Amino acid sequence: MRARAVTIMGEYPMSHASKGLLALVMAGVVQAAAAPSAAAQPAPGEPTLAEVRQATERFRDVRVALAEGYVRDPMNMCETAEMMGWPASDGGMGIHFFRPDLLGITASEPRVAGSGTHTDFRQPSVLIYEPQADGSLELIAVENLVFAAAWKAAHGDARPTFHGVPYDAMADDPATPTDEAHNFAPHFDRHVWIYRENPNGVFTPFNPKVSCQHHKGAMTHAAH
Repeated sequence: MRARAVTIMGEYPMSHASKGLLALVMAGVVQAAAAPSAAAQPAPGEPTLAEVRQATERFRDVRVALAEGYVRDPMNMCETAEMMGWPASDGGMGIHFFRPDLLGITASEPRVAGSGTHTDFRQPSVLIYEPQADGSLELIAVENLVFAAAWKAAHGDARPTFHGVPYDAMADDPATPTDEAHNFAPHFDRHVWIYRENPNGVFTPFNPKVSCQHHKGAMTHAAH
């Protein structure tokens, strides 16, 4: 049976604790209504996709991202749909670089948790890169992630949205062998594919045009 991350509308199941700090940014899950329509538009105060790209263009050079406080996933994982139990044809996601301060990381045991509620895509908390054949990294997407408990404490039960599309809700399903939340506490996340066209939608977590074939690091997740 394919393991899939759970979209949560109420309570969040938790899995067994695992040792150490795993990857600090993880794959989202596509909800039935997550793919935006062509009519998706910025809410008042939100940037357009063009403005997000303009604000993040400098991070195409990963050295700039590192200099500004982004940290490469400690597990050096290149995420693919197949790793999460989705069809391989759904493609990949890439390697995540994150800003611990924007995520508000407060703990790594029993699960990575945080207090941040940052959702401004002009300064995303996560950058996603694809490994290239020559060893370089190409910026392909940006992401924001907030922990569910912190968000609900600050904003109530409604999930954050971007361009009218609710963030995906992620939590581990203890009934499956894979830890779908990758040792993270329940959280909400939104991917935005502004540097690599995604035929499945600009807000869809995985992209069939992304590959991890040139990645030299880990390609599997620890079980819960």
